[in-house]
Amino acid sequence: MNFILKLIISAAAVFIVAYLLPGVSVENYVTALLVALALAFLNAIVKPILTILTIPITIITLGFFLLVINALIIIFASKLVNGFHVSGFFTALLFSFVLSICTGFLNFLFGVGKED
Repeated sequence: MNFILKLIISAAAVFIVAYLLPGVSVENYVTALLVALALAFLNAIVKPILTILTIPITIITLGFFLLVINALIIIFASKLVNGFHVSGFFTALLFSFVLSICTGFLNFLFGVGKED
């Protein structure tokens, strides 16, 4: 049940951030839900593999290369989900940054992840 709530909150965050940022478009809320599901899958499967493969450059850049990985995950999600479009790399980078802030705020607002 907690996963479904997190997915719905992430979809709402995707919808809100896509509305706020130029260069990012989401057709409707169902598309935002699919984007949230794709991002959950990519963050669970692909991101750890990319993180392990890029450990040397991540250490050299003091962890800032993880932001590049996040942007690549967003771009990959835009290729996977029809109706979700990101115009470029820097837009994806900004989208990933604002999305994490918005998702964190919504999780705090609705009390998701809070210990009972």
